Amino acid sequence: MNVLLWHVHGSWTTSFVHGKHRYLVPVTPDRGPYGLGRARTYPWPENAVEVTPEELRRAEVDLVILQRPEELELAEEWLGRRPGRDLPAIYVEHNTPKGDVPNTRHPMADRDDLLIVHVTHFNELFWDNGGTRTAVIEHGIVPPRVEWTGELDRLAVVTNEPVRRWRVTGTDLMPRFAAVAPLDVFGMGVAGLPEALTNAGATLAHPVTGHDDLPQGRMHEEVARRRAYLHLCRWTSLGLSLIEAMTMGMPVVALATTEAVDAVPPDAGVLSTRVDTLVEAARWLTEDRDAAYRLGARAREVSKERFGLDRFLADWDRLMEEETCASQ
Repeated sequence: MNVLLWHVHGSWTTSFVHGKHRYLVPVTPDRGPYGLGRARTYPWPENAVEVTPEELRRAEVDLVILQRPEELELAEEWLGRRPGRDLPAIYVEHNTPKGDVPNTRHPMADRDDLLIVHVTHFNELFWDNGGTRTAVIEHGIVPPRVEWTGELDRLAVVTNEPVRRWRVTGTDLMPRFAAVAPLDVFGMGVAGLPEALTNAGATLAHPVTGHDDLPQGRMHEEVARRRAYLHLCRWTSLGLSLIEAMTMGMPVVALATTEAVDAVPPDAGVLSTRVDTLVEAARWLTEDRDAAYRLGARAREVSKERFGLDRFLADWDRLMEEETCASQ
């Protein structure tokens, strides 16, 4: 198939374009949010092809993958065809609902011209999808090229914009974990994190260090050297960085919220809504590398079985075939 989709969520899109189809990825001169084009921090297969809005008008497109509400009108403008009416459309929902949870209305609710695909069962449950058909296809990842070594008795966190998002990303909880071990925080917008914590009145017994926007391969190398993976998001869809850490063989210390409860079994990490329990787990794993290895080995086993790339692509192939056949 020729599948049109925008480059929105880098890691998810990287997995998606590893399928057997031809993926048309819009590109604009400014490479802005609606024309980012191919990834430049990770090699994509050659079947992910950049197309300009002008080229899309003449392109053969079998299916449109939407990920933001405004893409519906944008696709119609660029294609000259209405997704959901003139060609099949699937809306992928990556995020947990915002606002009046659990009554948050999905922007594609009560439509009969497309399918909403959620990336977690938690998201499908909590969004009010109305009468729109829904499905769930869980994440699948391209396995990181490194494995856990854990030689550094430090904790790794991967998150974006922890200063701006603060309570959402659990930034306010970080000083409690810095009481037992140094924290290394990787992601976008993390450079000012130590100063923000200090300005908020936090006393840091161990350093909290921001590693801002490293290339993905380099970030994986650095994360894998840390003893355990710390997941402090209060309200988020299941982060691909958590799955990547598990696939590398890292033990997990995480808040027992959203989909993490189902994704991380008890023998692969420690999950709780009691922060003191998680702090003690972080202390235990930084002091006991053998225990960290045992939990990480189980995390790797679970992640490869449940979040493997082959399963992910097979699920998507099946669904895309069903949707295109139904529209004929």
